[in-house]
Parts: sequence; C-alpha cells; structure tokens
Amino acid sequence: MPRTTMTCPPTPINPPDDDDIPALADSQAPAPKPKKKLPGSTDGPKEIGGGAASQAGSTTGGFDTVLGKIVVASGLVTEDELEQCRVQVGDEEGDRTLSDLLIEHNLLTDRQMSRLRKEFDARKSGQKIHGYKIKKKLGAGAMATVFLAEQLSLHRLVAIKVLPTKFSRDQNFIDRFYKEGRAAAKLNHPNIVQAYDVGHSGEHHYFVMEYVEGDTVYERIQQQNRIPEKDAIEMLLQAAGALHHAHQMGFVHRDIKPKNLMLTPSGQVKVADLGLARNLADVEAAEQEKGRAYGTPFYISPEQIRGELDIGPPADIYGLGATAYHMVTGHVPFSGKNPSDVMRQHLKTELKPPDQLNPSLSAGFCQVIEMMLAKNRADRYRSASDLLEDLQRLADGRSPVIAKPKLDLAGLAVPIDSEEPAELRVKPRNGNSNMSPLLLASIVLNVLLLVMLTVFALK
Repeated sequence: MPRTTMTCPPTPINPPDDDDIPALADSQAPAPKPKKKLPGSTDGPKEIGGGAASQAGSTTGGFDTVLGKIVVASGLVTEDELEQCRVQVGDEEGDRTLSDLLIEHNLLTDRQMSRLRKEFDARKSGQKIHGYKIKKKLGAGAMATVFLAEQLSLHRLVAIKVLPTKFSRDQNFIDRFYKEGRAAAKLNHPNIVQAYDVGHSGEHHYFVMEYVEGDTVYERIQQQNRIPEKDAIEMLLQAAGALHHAHQMGFVHRDIKPKNLMLTPSGQVKVADLGLARNLADVEAAEQEKGRAYGTPFYISPEQIRGELDIGPPADIYGLGATAYHMVTGHVPFSGKNPSDVMRQHLKTELKPPDQLNPSLSAGFCQVIEMMLAKNRADRYRSASDLLEDLQRLADGRSPVIAKPKLDLAGLAVPIDSEEPAELRVKPRNGNSNMSPLLLASIVLNVLLLVMLTVFALK
C-alpha cells in the first residue's frame, strides 16, 4: 500500500507520541454505553426521505452536513438511527447539533467524535492549498495531517503536510513548522525525502515534500519479525549515508527509528521526518531545549534523555543502532512498562548482545551494533563516515576494523586447581655412594691431556 510519512514539531517525550509508545487501541477503549432508544424509533427499518429531517441535516453547519455520510459509511451508525437524530434536530428549537445528539444517544463516544472532527478540519484545510489538488489523506498525527496531492503545475504526485488549525495561531508552532521545511530543503541526498515547498494558503500552513511509495522499516519488521542480516546491512548503509550528508550540512536528525526509514518498492531507503532536526550551530535552540528529552523512548540516546546541550551525530548513530537491533532481533533494545522505565534502561541497563536473540548473526555485525549502542558516546563511532566504513566491510564479507569485540576477562582467565601443590621429594645422597664411572673417566682423561701438553711444552 502506498504510504508516506509525516513530521511534527519537537515536543518533550513525556507524554510520548501515540505512534511510538503502545497505546490502547480503539477496541480496548471504554465501550460506549448502551444505546438509548430514540424518540419515535421502531424495530423495523425506516424509509429515508426528504422533508424536515433532510433540511435540518443540511443546515446544521459544515461538519454536521457531512457527518451523517461519514458515520453511516463507516458503520458506526445505521441509516435509521441517523435519520431519527436528524428528525430530532429539526423538531427541537435550540443549539444542539447532530453531533451532540449522536453522543447523547450513545451512538458515538466523545473520543470518536473528536477524531472525526479533526479529520474533517484537516481535510477542509488541505483542500484550500492553491496549486495542488488533494487526492486523499495519507495519515494524521497529533501535530500534522499528510495528504496525497497532485502538483498541478508539474503534474506530479506529492505529499503535503498541513499544520492543524489549532496550531496555526501559535507562532511557536508555526516557526518550528517552517524551520523543519527549510531544514529539509537544504538537504539533497538520494536517501533523504526531498522537500519541495513550504508556505501558507490563508490560515493554513503547509509543507510539500516528495511522495514516497512503499512502506517503512517498521512495517517490514512487523511483517517478517526479523530482517535478514544481509538486507539489514544494505538498508543501514543507505541510512548511514543519508545521516553522513545531514551531519556534513550541519544538521542532526534526533529521531532516527524504523518508522522514519521509508522503503521504496525497489529497496531504496529514504530517511524521513525532520521534525526534531536541529542545526548544530543553533545555540539558542539548544539552550531552550536544555534539560528536556526530545525523541522516541525506544530509540533515544542517553545524552538526549539527559537533555544535554551538545547533542550531535553520535545521537543519530545511537538511534540507528537501536533501529538495527530491532531490525535483526525483532525486539527493541530496551522495553518497559512506561517511557520512563525504558529510558532508565537506556541509561543504566547493560545491553543484551543481539546474537543472544538471533544466534545466526555474524560476530562482526554484532560488534558494529554494540558499538553504535554504547552508552558513553565517546565509545561509539565518532562519525557516520566511520560507521559507513565498517558497514561496507560487512557488506563485502570482511570484518569491521573500527568496532572491536569486547574484551572478556572472564573468558581469558585460566582455571587454577584448588588443591595444594604436591611436595617435591628429593632422595638424599648416601655419603658412601660410589662416584659415577663417567665422571671418573672424565677426570682421568683431563689429567692425561694435561701431562701431554706439559711434555710438549718442555720440548
């Protein structure tokens, strides 16, 4: 299924984004109360016609005008229930709308209605962007909605991210939104989602980017459980190349994770979502964010958790390492009951070697992953360039040269027998024992030789 990605302004990870920390699915949410019997309802079907009911439905405002079609098409409400609510809206003299009555009669929950309204507002805003024809909604998050659209001037498909109306009056959100777009526009690499345009149409702020058809590394993990080592190395090579380019241009991503690595049908990796990207030279932004953690708990680096001032390339290398670990083991490096527990483990808990979860992994690949996930950034790869060198060697079937196996002192120790050493027994010499015949012969020979030399000297 064609997919794209979306970004959001940086926000502290407490509370976490719903996309990154498992949350209750709709099926696990509190069930709606039993439906009330609507006034004038019958057990049998009711013909839907015009009259006051239809007129009421068409005059209750933009949202209510389309609400009926949405809830019936999605199976949330029957046509009979919808028509009875519309009749009640037409009969009553007051400010209650169709949406109010659907909630009052327990046909929809507040949460469902809120979600429908957000989708309506997002679609409404997306349809007003000059120069683009909106085709469909691709996805929505707390901070943005992404649409598939056609750029009319070039007749090409693009993805448009629209800032929700509720944030369009907040200058801080607007500034960050444009900052993301401009940061993406400065990066030009085949493995980074390309930015095309950023601007506003009326009160709607938008960011136009390359439309990437395919899925994500996260979805690939969900499908396969584990990605084969050879495939994973190829994906990591491309992602590391993208990070190397971003770092050279002065940007650190700060939110590398499987969901932000897009995969085209041909296998090309596209690093997406620069919502948390920061210019390494932006001291003011660093000062503002000091002491606060920004990122995704399952993949965040220790220095990001501590809210350190100088977040740099090693943070992205850690995030890519956590992603690599998830790719080839089927598990995130650390999991817990809540985000705080997960982050605490990033800081304190020793990493379980990846080959303990997947024994088929090569020793060299495990060394690379473990170096990427070193808790002390000084123990990680110094740069994406160094990481690329080791990954390329792995791809060529050679051993890494920068990542080294951990020194196992316990394995090098030689076991020592706990028993006392045996006593060395020496047989005492007997004072009357005979001199060795060999020694006696040697003495005699030396005496004869001395005599012969003396005689020769006298002559």
